[in-house]
Amino acid sequence: MNYSNFPIEVSIVMPCLNEKDGVAFCVKTAVRALKDNNIDGEVLVVDNGSSDGSAELAQASGARVILQELKGYGQAYKKGISQARGRFILIGDADGTYDFSDIMKFIEPLRQGYDFVNGNRMRGKIHKDAMSLLNRYFGNPFLSILLNLFFKSGLSDVYCGMKAFTMLAYDKIKPISTGMEFALELIINASRFRLRTKEVPIELFPRKGKSKLRPFRDAWRSIRFMLLFSPNYLFLLPGAVMFLTGLSGMVLLTRGPVKIMSHTFDFHAMLFSSYLALLGFQLVNLGFFAKSYSLSEGFEVKNSFFNKFYYIFNLEKGILLGLFLMSIGLLIVFFIIKKWFFLGAVAQERQELFSLTLIIVGVQIIFSSFLISLLGMKSRR
Repeated sequence: MNYSNFPIEVSIVMPCLNEKDGVAFCVKTAVRALKDNNIDGEVLVVDNGSSDGSAELAQASGARVILQELKGYGQAYKKGISQARGRFILIGDADGTYDFSDIMKFIEPLRQGYDFVNGNRMRGKIHKDAMSLLNRYFGNPFLSILLNLFFKSGLSDVYCGMKAFTMLAYDKIKPISTGMEFALELIINASRFRLRTKEVPIELFPRKGKSKLRPFRDAWRSIRFMLLFSPNYLFLLPGAVMFLTGLSGMVLLTRGPVKIMSHTFDFHAMLFSSYLALLGFQLVNLGFFAKSYSLSEGFEVKNSFFNKFYYIFNLEKGILLGLFLMSIGLLIVFFIIKKWFFLGAVAQERQELFSLTLIIVGVQIIFSSFLISLLGMKSRR
């Protein structure tokens, strides 16, 4: 894909679901901004099943109207962008909250070579009643901090609905989200693919018409989405901590009770450590499965760790490692049985538990190796 394939410079895309109070105003403002700045562009309104005449108002105001029967914020945007003719895409809601006369704040950086430009309402101006206090001082800052912790985007208003990007960048991002998470996925993948990004201050106005946002539901969906897109924080990191903690506890308690300060840790603590180690190992396995699938489907870019992992790891090495751990466990079992045979019943519950844990982990490694190899076949190509 190259810019010579696009007949115009800018496509302004707006999703619309029953926005009769704001859509005409937004379209007229956008059309006027294109004209005033001598931009060869178009305004697309993606009607998502409006029943209040929004589509007719948008068309009468100068927009090209596209129908998207599949419901969802992301569905609307994906349909609109797929039919856009511009090499630059500017997106924003059709409810009057964003000032489309400010389009040059977004277009100029794209002309200068930036791939992705994000609006920042916090550093601009938020007009009275434009944003609830909960979203302004807690919800949006918290989600922005969380996203930057997971994905290091460097942007501080991740849920701003006004963004711009090149079609070349969009082709790399390849969003799959169908709902409100679409806005987050754009930023996450822009960061993952190391696109050149910039944030510009903008104004936020009170919306025209009834709000469709549900703060707590939308916040949970955002957190869930970020976790699903970050196997490191959802699976690998907590799993590794649990596994190493449990394994350390088992090794420490294998020889007998341990007294720390005034507390004595005995067999039950070792049993808990075994469960913790097994649960942690399961999470680590799930993390590798998720990572392998994400890499094979192109949702994530390979990093140096996983490049080395797939270079070193193969099915045969996984099987050998699993058999090695199983062999240690079975060897311990052999000595326990031998001792029983010659000395009679001897309490060796700690050694039994340790050996069984090793055997279970070994078996899991063997079968996990098959699945990781299967998922990683596409990643190695």
